[in-house]
Amino acid sequence: MLSALVMGATLMLTACAGGGSDKGGDTDPGRKDGSGNVENAASQAVVTIMPKDGADAVATSGALKVTAAKGKLTTVTVQDDKGTKIEGKLSADGASWEPVHHLAGSTKYKVHAVAEDAEGRASAKDTTFTTLVPENTFIGHYTPENGSTVGVGMPVSINFTRGITEPEAVENAITVTAEPSVPIEGHWFGNDRLDFRPEKYWAAGTKVTVKLDLDGVEGRPGVYGEQFKSFSFTIGRSQVSTVDASAHTMKVVRDGKEIRNIPITAGAPSTTTYNGQMVISEKYKVTRMNGATVGFGGEYDIKDVPHAMRLSTSGTFVHGNYWAPAGTFGSANVSHGCVGLRDVRGAYDNNTPSAWFYNNSLIGDVVIVKNSKDKQIAPDNGLNGWNLPWSEWTK
Repeated sequence: MLSALVMGATLMLTACAGGGSDKGGDTDPGRKDGSGNVENAASQAVVTIMPKDGADAVATSGALKVTAAKGKLTTVTVQDDKGTKIEGKLSADGASWEPVHHLAGSTKYKVHAVAEDAEGRASAKDTTFTTLVPENTFIGHYTPENGSTVGVGMPVSINFTRGITEPEAVENAITVTAEPSVPIEGHWFGNDRLDFRPEKYWAAGTKVTVKLDLDGVEGRPGVYGEQFKSFSFTIGRSQVSTVDASAHTMKVVRDGKEIRNIPITAGAPSTTTYNGQMVISEKYKVTRMNGATVGFGGEYDIKDVPHAMRLSTSGTFVHGNYWAPAGTFGSANVSHGCVGLRDVRGAYDNNTPSAWFYNNSLIGDVVIVKNSKDKQIAPDNGLNGWNLPWSEWTK
């Protein structure tokens, strides 16, 4: 009788302590609540981060990816050692996450990822890795200068120190925005120059901001950007001047109103001036002009040309002319392709037409030449992309 009671008590204790498997193992999948659901069980979600923890010399593009098996990602945070967070994109099914942009070179990153299984139970993982140290690099030299006020024709022009064979990757790393907002598109001239502009001239008063996020961008095989910089500039009043080479005049229009009509001399019949829209890119109160530097063999070498404003890389200027008779301006074309205005030697007289135009012009102002017996200037000869139709600019 006693043995039976002990055996019954033993069976009762065993039943009360149950929860083991039918096979007699000691695994506890969790306590069941009143509704039969399992509490405190381990998450079935598995988080995988590539590259592996501690990896170095990691590629700046294509190497970082976070995935979840048997669950969905709920949190992915990636930041560098300065605390800067990396923007990413989560797939529609929550199974994977990738960065939107490239990573920087020579940088340590920390990844924290959390996924939940079908029961809402969380699983987390942390990883650190370091990106590669580039052996070959490039940067972009840009214009206009940060903080400058420029004319309505001023593009953003970036010249790279190495030829770019991955233009899409480089262009995607550059952001140009305007306030008030306007669509802005980039256009490549060759493999080392990228310009940005809107369809029409900027509106007066527009503020333009440029972000160069080139650090870590592989611009050509084995050659990486090393530049992370932002700059901005402001568009001043609108000034567009139109040179009529056959009429020998230049009409200056500011904010839609003609403010001056200046007699000029353009290129002579054998050395005509380009037609087209040109942008003032440099200004010199006095400069030397030597014909040998632009393909003329010793025809002129003037050491003190006054009030010179560059319109093309090939040597087209609007400038003062003190050596031609006063009657030349407004009546004859005698230059080697430039647009000449009456001036004095030494650029000391602010009452001359050339001094007035120089003092009232900004880098980025537009000068249009028409009715010259020459071709239209090439869009990449200076900052003159306005001569390319928008449909071609955006190709």
